[in-house]
Amino acid sequence: MKSFLLIFLSLLLTSKAYMQTKPLRYLALGDSYTIGESVPFHKNFPNQTVALLKKENIAMEEPAIIAKTGWTTDELQEQISRTRLAVPFDFVTLLIGVNNQYRGRSADEYAQQFEELLQQAISFAGDKPNHVIVLSIPDWGVTPFAKDRDRNKIAKEIDAFNAINEKIAKKYKVHYINITPYTREATTDNSLVAKDGLHPSAKDYGRWAMKVKEVMMKEIK
Repeated sequence: MKSFLLIFLSLLLTSKAYMQTKPLRYLALGDSYTIGESVPFHKNFPNQTVALLKKENIAMEEPAIIAKTGWTTDELQEQISRTRLAVPFDFVTLLIGVNNQYRGRSADEYAQQFEELLQQAISFAGDKPNHVIVLSIPDWGVTPFAKDRDRNKIAKEIDAFNAINEKIAKKYKVHYINITPYTREATTDNSLVAKDGLHPSAKDYGRWAMKVKEVMMKEIK
């Protein structure tokens, strides 16, 4: 009997060790800010996040990304409905809304569609809200691309949309990272803008990735 117990404990410890070293899976949902428009693919924030976690000896698969430049909330939703996902994922990030604002779509529509997307993100994370991270919408109004636009109007609308996604994130008790102030530093720091004069640079994505990595590390521990 004693021998049997020792074998059982050994198998149990081996099983736990395996579970701890099994690569974690991360799904990133969004638009151009998620794919990293105008920067090398490995420099977008999901890939930089994974690279940072690997430096902490966390086994990670390459991130799964559902995102495309120009997507609004409903377009992201449509693509998700067409995509077969091997769920659950260990972590899911959601960053969407800038194109709703850019196209003049209503805040009420954004609120409804964003909430639906967040509900899906939580289900993709195995119904674990603490394994879902919402990132705020960057302020493109500070970029060279917007030099002939009403930058104050853009900022106010971005703030209004972010107030919506933050409120919904809190409602569902997911993590929320406000990266908008980072993007607004581009007013005085051109190194934070990609060569296209509109999207964030790899340097700025690196700062987002560090914040995402910190949240994930807390949940992993």
